[in-house]
Amino acid sequence: MEGKELEKKTEQLRQELQDAFFWFHRHPELSYEEYQTTEKIREFLTEHGIEIMESELETGLIAVIHGEKEGAVRALRCDIDALPVLEESGVPYASETKGKMHACGHDFHITAGLGCAVLLQKKKKDLSGTIKIIFQPAEESARGAEKITETDLIDDVKLIWGFHADPTNPVGTIGIREGYVAAAADRFLIRITGKGCHGAHPDTGIDPIPAAAAMVQAFQTIVTRNSDAFHPTLISVTRIEAGNTWNVVPETAELEGTVRTMNREDRVLFQKRLQEITELTAAAYGAKAEFQWYPGSPAVYNDPEMARIAEETAKKQSLLTVPEESSMGGDDFSFYEEKLPGCYIKIGIGVGPAIHQPGFKVDPKILLPAAEYLTALLIENE
Repeated sequence: MEGKELEKKTEQLRQELQDAFFWFHRHPELSYEEYQTTEKIREFLTEHGIEIMESELETGLIAVIHGEKEGAVRALRCDIDALPVLEESGVPYASETKGKMHACGHDFHITAGLGCAVLLQKKKKDLSGTIKIIFQPAEESARGAEKITETDLIDDVKLIWGFHADPTNPVGTIGIREGYVAAAADRFLIRITGKGCHGAHPDTGIDPIPAAAAMVQAFQTIVTRNSDAFHPTLISVTRIEAGNTWNVVPETAELEGTVRTMNREDRVLFQKRLQEITELTAAAYGAKAEFQWYPGSPAVYNDPEMARIAEETAKKQSLLTVPEESSMGGDDFSFYEEKLPGCYIKIGIGVGPAIHQPGFKVDPKILLPAAEYLTALLIENE
């Protein structure tokens, strides 16, 4: 009878998680707008008798499971926001809000986190220490984690786990690697000012467009000539804007783009060299330039011991492990790692379209296995 009862409860939780996942997918909310999402999370946790920390967060919340044995405080980060993407996945539970979609798997992250909370709550008697499950807003803004780290909500946490949906691997595959796995993601904006004139008489003005073009070319020398060839680095100019008609040399031009680095020293170097090249190139063309740097999230670094535990736990759960792909993409999980050790792993959701794409989708079969794996992972770190 006990086996049948356990099977019944497992199936009940599986169905609950699937229903919750479908709801989150149908109701995507963008960064800092996750009000309905937060209430749905709160409702689910309350129904299962799980404690929610008091906080002044407008969106997002933190669930707490207190073990009945002494031990350290650990945390799990689950991000909750969606993207401004028009869904084309074809799933029957598609987004009901046109132009908004969970195209990065955060609906999966929420649901796996909820399942983990329920499973941990059931294991309270045998659980050592305390687990905090952070349902974090605004990861896609690259600054949402700071909403948590700027408070005292995790001051007692000794280590933190993060995870992400992986559409490059089959359901249940766990990607793990020690060291850097995601880049620092910074933004730059450059405004070049020359002197406008008639397109037929460029000698009477100062054209900012050649200066902008020269900067775009010169920026790549930072990668090829200033940084270590064995360090992953990237500069992408993603927007160039100047002028509004065919026969007028404009007065201004703008460049905007992103810098991706893994190494802390490279991050400082790239900012310095970008500013130098910008200002000196503008001067060489007789123009002036204003350089603005917007720091984003730092690089994500996986603690070696935590990565080892993640791999061993996966094997105990009979899950396949593969080396986690290092990415020049960023994740604000790194803000937690500025304060405490962390590890960020990938969970296979079925091979399909990449994240941030209209066709992205998660196979619901992964919901309960992911929750069970994360539960085991948090228990292993007692």
